[in-house]
Amino acid sequence: MSPLLIAVLGALMVATAFLSGLFGMAGGLILIGVLLAILPLPSAMVLHAITQMASNGWRALLWRKHIRWRPVAVYMIGCATALGLWSITRYVPDKPVALLLLGVTPFMARLMPASIKPNPDSVWQGAFYGSACMGLMLMTGVSGPLMDTFFLGGNYDRRETVATKATCQVASHFTKLIYFGGIIDQAASLDPVLAAVAVAASMLGTSLARRILEAMSDQQFRTWANRLITTVASYYLLYGSWLMLAGDTAVAK
Repeated sequence: MSPLLIAVLGALMVATAFLSGLFGMAGGLILIGVLLAILPLPSAMVLHAITQMASNGWRALLWRKHIRWRPVAVYMIGCATALGLWSITRYVPDKPVALLLLGVTPFMARLMPASIKPNPDSVWQGAFYGSACMGLMLMTGVSGPLMDTFFLGGNYDRRETVATKATCQVASHFTKLIYFGGIIDQAASLDPVLAAVAVAASMLGTSLARRILEAMSDQQFRTWANRLITTVASYYLLYGSWLMLAGDTAVAK
C-alpha cells in the first residue's frame, strides 16, 4: 500500500475515531464501508477489528471510572452464546439482507412495549442484545445501530454510555479479529505499518473528542446520538432495499 493511501486512511481513522469518541457510535460504520471498498473482505475485517479495538479500548481506558461492569459481563455472555451458535451454522447472508438487518433492528427496538424497552441493566436483555449484536458483527463486520439503541435505553449519563459501550465493543471486535484472522479459510494479510497507523490514529481521534464530550450536556448527547442512529439505520434500509430490488447485477457491483 502506498504511503499516500496509508496517510489518507490514517486521517479517515482519526475522523471516525473522533466521531465515535464523541457519541460512542457511527465512526466504525463509516470506516468499514471505506475499507471494504479498497481491501479484500478478510483484510478489511481484520484492519477494522484492530482499529476499533484500539479506539474503543482507549476510550474505555479514558472513561474507566464510568464503566458499568455488570452490563458488560452479561453482554459478554450473550456474545459467547452467539459465537457458539455461529460456529455451528456459519450462516452468511447476502449483502442486501445484511443491510436490511442493520437498518431495521433499531426501529424494532424502539417499537417494543415500554415494559420491555431496551434496558442495559436487565440481565435477560443484556444476554439477548449481546447475542444479536455479536451475530450482526460476524455477518456484517459491525453491530450497527442496535447496540447504540440498547445502551441509550438505560438511565446512564453520556460518560457511562460511552464507557460501557466501548468496553463491550472491545470484546466484540476481538471476537471478530479471531474469526476473520484465523478461523475462516481465507487468509487475511495486513501491512504492519498500516496496522500501527490505525492504532495511533484511533487513539488520537478518541482523545480529541474527550473535551467536547465533557462540555456536552446529557440531553444534547442523547438527542444527537438518536439522530445519528436514525440517519444511519435509514440509509441501510434504503440501500439494502435498492440492492434487493436491483438484483444480482447491483450486488455484484
